Amino acid sequence: MTYKVLCSDLDGTLLSTKSDVSEFTVQQIQRIRKTVQIILVSARMPSGMYYLQERLGIEHQPIICYNGALVLQNGTTVLSIPIPTSVLWAVHEMTSPLGIDLGIYVDDNWFVPKTSERVKKEIKYTKTQPTFRPTEATLTALQLTGAHKVMLMCSKESAALVMPHLQNQFGSDLHIYRSNDTLIEIAPKSVSKSSAIAHILKPTESLRDVIVFGDNYNDIEMIKDAGCGVAVANARAEVKVIADHITLANTDHGVAHFIQQHLLI
Repeated sequence: MTYKVLCSDLDGTLLSTKSDVSEFTVQQIQRIRKTVQIILVSARMPSGMYYLQERLGIEHQPIICYNGALVLQNGTTVLSIPIPTSVLWAVHEMTSPLGIDLGIYVDDNWFVPKTSERVKKEIKYTKTQPTFRPTEATLTALQLTGAHKVMLMCSKESAALVMPHLQNQFGSDLHIYRSNDTLIEIAPKSVSKSSAIAHILKPTESLRDVIVFGDNYNDIEMIKDAGCGVAVANARAEVKVIADHITLANTDHGVAHFIQQHLLI
């Protein structure tokens, strides 16, 4: 196989642990990086991706953050599409009575109202630090800028309860999906990982020149659109059914194995 661009999701895909890539993955990325552009694509904030770029030796490549709402290259903003603050207030008003905390992300900033086990895990696994501030104060401060992503930190019960209401009220304007039983992620409707990849391709390139790797609902569109879409074995069933290939699980370094076996330089 020969492709000009390789794009990979991080959590559950390229990462073999919760926070890092394996030495085997580093070796395989470094083997092809001079002939294939390597772009990391994630729901993470920039500082949760920079250390992985450095480890892989691809610091000067673009990164696609927040599922495509923010694209950076060498610290410069290439694309930025925020959620309007008026929508953020409406989400907060719906979820606050259920005891749901909002993690609000804009540029390389992460705001949460208080610490929790979920926040501690995010700090540990993404090597990032939040700013602790009441949600109302954060939304007031972001009145003119909006936010690139919102993470709803719920219980299993509150997530199940609020999800259909979120879809009914905001589904036409926002991407809303459950990343696990207690987390709901929200992003602008007009962006996706696939649209962000298309935005940064060279004029001589198309999505047919791209190979992508993913595992979750937010990877489905890019796996459908790319020249080659590869799911890891631990991917959700909906992802595997539309993928061109299925590789080993992320904990078995599936992306690196696929690169080693199929990507020639």
